Amino acid sequence: MPPSLVILTGAGISAESGLRTFRAADGLWEDHRVEDVATPEAFARNPALVYRFYNERRRSLGAVRPNPAHLALAELERAWAGEFLLVTQNVDDLHERAGSRNPLHMHGELLKARCLACRAVSDWTEDLDDRSPCPACTHGRLRPHIVWFGEMPLEMERIYRTLERCDLFVAIGTSGHVYPAAGFVEAVGPRARTLELNLEPSRVADAFQEHRVGRATELVPAFVAELCRS
Repeated sequence: MPPSLVILTGAGISAESGLRTFRAADGLWEDHRVEDVATPEAFARNPALVYRFYNERRRSLGAVRPNPAHLALAELERAWAGEFLLVTQNVDDLHERAGSRNPLHMHGELLKARCLACRAVSDWTEDLDDRSPCPACTHGRLRPHIVWFGEMPLEMERIYRTLERCDLFVAIGTSGHVYPAAGFVEAVGPRARTLELNLEPSRVADAFQEHRVGRATELVPAFVAELCRS
């Protein structure tokens, strides 16, 4: 049976396309306190600010392009004969634009909105506010389709099932600060190979069998070429 591969990507891979990482060392996200823009309480308290924040993030996607690391992962997916799951913590669409067929966005997506009434998730490329009608039920209020602090990441059962049976787990551009993703390396089976590719060792680097330190735009294409030759 062909080997099963799970890849986790974090903010580090998109940073090389020009998107700022999730949270800077000073605790700010794009110059905002995380508590003001990335929690259900923030949305209840000041929805206008939250809408504006994600509208700006959505518009910023037009100024960035997939980089060689995104392109290499899409190439690997096309070439891989076994089970392949790309899980990303990122809410941008750079994996899709690089050619990845079905990345699993565990923290949601900037280009989607979710109805608070019927729960339908819709593609959304324009600005969003409290007057935006739900395309599914036409009357529900929409919110950004983003997993905020205090909310459960998406498709966790599928992720853990695939991790348990995978033969190779690779984490790329992750900090190891945000759970549950930081604990994925502990969820793989005992015979699985684990590898971290990062600009610097993550907070959970010691849990990986192998490490490669450097820029994702250099490490990922080299690793993909290595896998495709084997």
